Amino acid sequence: MFAELEELGQRARQVARTLRTLDTNVKDNALLAIAETILEKEFDILSANSEDIEAGRAAGLDEHMLERLLLTESRLASITDGVRSVAALPDPVGESFDARTLPNGLRISKRRVPIGVIGVIYESRPNVTVDIAALCLKSGNAAILRGGKEAVHSNRALASAVATGCERAGVPGNAVQLVQTQDRALVKDMLTAHQYIDMIIPRGGPGLHTFALQNATIPVITGGIGICHVYVDESADPQKVLPIVYNAKVQRPTVCNALDVLLIHSAVAGDLLPQIADDLARAEVALRCDPRALAILQGRPLVSAAGPEDFDTEFLSLVLAVRVVDGLDEALDHISQHSTQHSDAIITEDYSNAMRFVDGVDSAAVYVNASTRFTDGGEFGLGAEVAISTQRLHARGPMALRELTTYKWVILGDGQVRA
Repeated sequence: MFAELEELGQRARQVARTLRTLDTNVKDNALLAIAETILEKEFDILSANSEDIEAGRAAGLDEHMLERLLLTESRLASITDGVRSVAALPDPVGESFDARTLPNGLRISKRRVPIGVIGVIYESRPNVTVDIAALCLKSGNAAILRGGKEAVHSNRALASAVATGCERAGVPGNAVQLVQTQDRALVKDMLTAHQYIDMIIPRGGPGLHTFALQNATIPVITGGIGICHVYVDESADPQKVLPIVYNAKVQRPTVCNALDVLLIHSAVAGDLLPQIADDLARAEVALRCDPRALAILQGRPLVSAAGPEDFDTEFLSLVLAVRVVDGLDEALDHISQHSTQHSDAIITEDYSNAMRFVDGVDSAAVYVNASTRFTDGGEFGLGAEVAISTQRLHARGPMALRELTTYKWVILGDGQVRA
């Protein structure tokens, strides 16, 4: 094991004991201090980010990776707003629930507690450094972060601001630690460092998730890979269809909750599909169409036949796969075969079909008459997120404060002994 990881792990274990008993006010003050420090160090952080952007371009990173990597004044402001919103949320730690008194007089309950030490392996997005720091701190967890080499300068600048903010508020600066070593071999060491880390969250592409699942000896939370669908039902209101589809695809196409596949009922495809295509053409969205959709849109610019992989691709760009279906059952079958269980939506005025879709789609977030772009910790009122889980255990969807806790049983007695 890398010596650096051993040192980080030992410190994390030690500080986790302190964090689990911190008063809520202390944690909230630390979060507010982190937000202030980030704004104070804005110039340094943006300068570090410029280094990463320049290096990324020189290394040939594609545009969607560079867009994820980019920090701006407005994005930093959004990041600090997220930290403040986490501070304003109720503290889940210490919450008592499922309390009852047994026939023998024992008073038994569950008490919410931190998980311990969270390890996060992530790529590209430097905002993840702060989101995770805020949520782990508020939920009483220590964190060990391993960012990608493409964001090394940005992550170091942000992690430094986090440590400074913690120390200003009287919280140990090593509550959140950033791995400095860029050797990829350290990732495998993190995945097996069960003596130091209680849970691993990988945030990146399919390769990282597969590697984590195949090599970890620690519980792994996977997610964040979204092949997201919108199904336009026969009863859909056209006034809702165009803005929802446009927003889901165009508002920010490089993120996991952006639309990748449009399914449209054959009864309305002839009328609605050309309108959708013309609307998306304003943003230069390329459409990859199945034969029936291609027959309707043939001759339009940016329209081509779908390839064999297009309905199984998270595009992360202005590309959309389109298929005409003959009804809800066919749409449900398609989603079942091709979805990554992230975010899927139906546009319909038929309540029965809406509920069948909600019941039939096994995804972390299922929408009726709304854009998939809302699958986000901030949009759900959670302040921020450490990941969007597409698993079934122990959390699904945006993971925030409550999802970073577990519980212990607390039993209060008065001398009872078991017979």
